[in-house]
Amino acid sequence: MTEPLATTPFGRRPMTLGMISSQVTARAVSKDATVHKWHVFQDIKDARIALGATDRALAILDALLSFHPDTALYGDSELVVWPSNEQLIRRANGMPPTTLRRHLAVLVECGLIIRRDSPNGKRFARKGQGGEIEQAYGFDISPIVARAEEFKDLAEAVRSEKKAFRLVKERLTICRRDIVKMIDAGIEEGVPANWGRVQQAYQAIVGQIPRTGPRQALEAIAEELEGLWAEVREALESFVKTQKVDANESQNGRHIQNSKPDSKFESENGLGDKDKAGANVADTDNVRSLPKRELPLGIVLDACPNMLWLVKGGGIRNWREFLAAAEVARPTMGISPSAWEEARTAMGEQQAAITIAAIYQRQDQINSAGGYLRSLTDRAKAGKFSVWPMVMALLRAKLDASKTTGSGSGSEAAAVDLETAGKVVRTESRLEISDALRRSLDRPGRRS
Repeated sequence: MTEPLATTPFGRRPMTLGMISSQVTARAVSKDATVHKWHVFQDIKDARIALGATDRALAILDALLSFHPDTALYGDSELVVWPSNEQLIRRANGMPPTTLRRHLAVLVECGLIIRRDSPNGKRFARKGQGGEIEQAYGFDISPIVARAEEFKDLAEAVRSEKKAFRLVKERLTICRRDIVKMIDAGIEEGVPANWGRVQQAYQAIVGQIPRTGPRQALEAIAEELEGLWAEVREALESFVKTQKVDANESQNGRHIQNSKPDSKFESENGLGDKDKAGANVADTDNVRSLPKRELPLGIVLDACPNMLWLVKGGGIRNWREFLAAAEVARPTMGISPSAWEEARTAMGEQQAAITIAAIYQRQDQINSAGGYLRSLTDRAKAGKFSVWPMVMALLRAKLDASKTTGSGSGSEAAAVDLETAGKVVRTESRLEISDALRRSLDRPGRRS
């Protein structure tokens, strides 16, 4: 057949420089080039977005390739197919004619096919006496051969980008899971750290994650999360190493003095030395009479329900969320960071947060919340303050007020002096604490 000349589109369709470029590329294909048409088509599908092609356009390209009888395409062979619109519609699963024409134009614009229009716009092939095709008018698929390497490179780049995007999503998921569980472990195990602030930092970073966004944005957020992950991990590992050292020293018979009493009242337990030195025996007995386990979160929330106002949805499900609520309550009452840090050091983070909750519950009866917290902190340092009797006093006052007014949980409890209530209770009051605790646990609808 004769060498096809550069053609212009039939009818009102304009000629563009892009069409000229596609025709030049097609003429420059090596005569020795050979490609597997379906392999190239797979690369085109993977690089569809980069090429600017639509899914409907690729369905039409699939149909056009099926009209060429050979699977292998050669650079020196005739690569023009001439199906009618009706034939294309059947192989394109019944695509409407207007949609067909629109997406054929997309294939031309993307340089995936070239129009070889006849003088009257019809698609046909003229054959010679021996049946050999002399001239064909229709769609030239030679760009599939000419641009095969380009399509392969684009597809590889797209696949690499998808893999990188998937990996950064995995990093984010694993990092988020690790941080949340390590924070929970730190709080539950009493690891000394400002877990409320760690939780706030985590929420601030996670809040930056877009619903849909580029990989580069996710990479930056993942790096921030991994930095926070490293800090939390270091805190837990340092605590574990310290515990191992302390255990070894204890086995060697060395005396260990903990300057930061934890949430299990180690400072009160240590008052046994005062008993030996002739300190107030009644106070020492009362310390030993306190419960030796942590306050249940539900009991604390029953005694200090105002903390629920600080949480979206009005629910606190665990100690981590309770510590975060305490971090919110502190500045609203004008308590300075130094007073808060001192309280955390003296009482332990969990008990300091419970103290903040009690002050927040009774803030209308307290002139200076910061000064009040410092006073309670000084008493805690002296071993004369515990959150157990304070919470029980608040709870008992609430239950007594409810019993008196008969209006249920919405009634206002009588005023409670937290400093007095937090003192080590008298021996004869042990039964009252137990009774108040039992009544709170038996209340219907109590938070778990």
